[in-house]
Amino acid sequence: QVQLVESGGGLVQPGGSLRLSCAASGITASAFDMSWYRRAPGKERELVASITSTGGRTNFVDSIEGRFTISRDNAKNTVYLQMNSLKPEDTAVYYCNAFVERLKIKYDYWGRGTQVTVSS
Repeated sequence: QVQLVESGGGLVQPGGSLRLSCAASGITASAFDMSWYRRAPGKERELVASITSTGGRTNFVDSIEGRFTISRDNAKNTVYLQMNSLKPEDTAVYYCNAFVERLKIKYDYWGRGTQVTVSS
């Protein structure tokens, strides 16, 4: 059974930092492209950042540039999102995603999310 379990969310003041973790089981995360998404209250889910199976990183939200960093530790089957200089607009539920396509079959897995609240 495939599981992605996010952790590390919480309440933080503006300007603070959090590191989210996504621990994968039932899959070899190194074979997947891993991503972080978020859904803010009243908004659509958006793709925040991705890291490919070969380590290539892409940020998809302009406002996180220079503040968020996605990384992976294949030995631990875990992906991280380091979030610095947090702003109230970063408040959202953050979700981990694992995706790979093999022989035209898409393998797409999601975690349940972790809440990040940035507030004074």
